Amino acid sequence: MSLDSVPKELRNLRACLLCSMVKTFDQFEADGCDNCEQLLGFRNNAAMIQECTSSSFDGVVSLVSPLDSWVAKWQHIKECVPGIYAISVTGRLPEHIVQELEGRGVQYIPRDRRQQN
Repeated sequence: MSLDSVPKELRNLRACLLCSMVKTFDQFEADGCDNCEQLLGFRNNAAMIQECTSSSFDGVVSLVSPLDSWVAKWQHIKECVPGIYAISVTGRLPEHIVQELEGRGVQYIPRDRRQQN
């Protein structure tokens, strides 16, 4: 696991609404999302970070070996890179972004467990 994706501090943490990776706002702005950069384009885009990440999330897991992890399967992050992930992220991606993702063949799985039945 690259230490570059691990949050450098405990303040200003945000979780990606698509994959639930947790980083600081500055890390998302400087490096983008390790999983979703090609889809969401966070790098140097503060507006997109505000729109597609949330500062409200519950719990975190450290993903070291995605293919061997039952937690990764349960959290739907088995295909994600090693890093720190939120267990539940409050909020949803904006509808226009969900439609754009669907047009690219990407299924959006909301990370907000409060909204699931």
